[in-house]
Amino acid sequence: MGNIEEGARKRRRKENIQMAVLSIVGIAGILAVTMIAPNIFQAIPRIMGKKRYKLAFHARTAASRLAIKGHARFVIKNGKKYIEITDAGRNTLALEKEKARIVAMQGKRWDKRYRLVMFDIPQARKHIREAVRSVLRECGFLRLQDSVWIYPYDCEELITLIKSDLHIGKDVLYAVVDSMENDAWIKRHFGLK
Repeated sequence: MGNIEEGARKRRRKENIQMAVLSIVGIAGILAVTMIAPNIFQAIPRIMGKKRYKLAFHARTAASRLAIKGHARFVIKNGKKYIEITDAGRNTLALEKEKARIVAMQGKRWDKRYRLVMFDIPQARKHIREAVRSVLRECGFLRLQDSVWIYPYDCEELITLIKSDLHIGKDVLYAVVDSMENDAWIKRHFGLK
């Protein structure tokens, strides 16, 4: 029974290490590959509670995965191997930062307007459609229909980043709505007055 939870925990751990490596490379711009593990330990103390040598391995593996995903690339300068962030990596960092900001906004003062996000992504790009739904769910959006989501706070930057990162500009619409019928259940969901 615990296999699914353990698998999910391992995936989150790997993603956290990858984001840590990407963040460090993003801040530094370019970083010697031999410096990845020590910088992670300085930037994120006691990450995952594992021993240092094991984390060094995970950090280097995460750097390789980031390169495979196209978020970073390895370059050789003066005989040394470096890792540098790509534009796709910068977009991913910006998206993660905006997601965190959106989640942090929950509980702030509501301006009495809803934000609707609607998308129509073809079946051939189903993985992109699922990625959009996943990001919206993570940020606390409420699903009205499969491809219509609602949020009570300004999230235009997040939607712009999603469109840019996933190359779906024409497939996603963002709307600000002043009123909506039968919205009591939406207000209850978000804890609005």
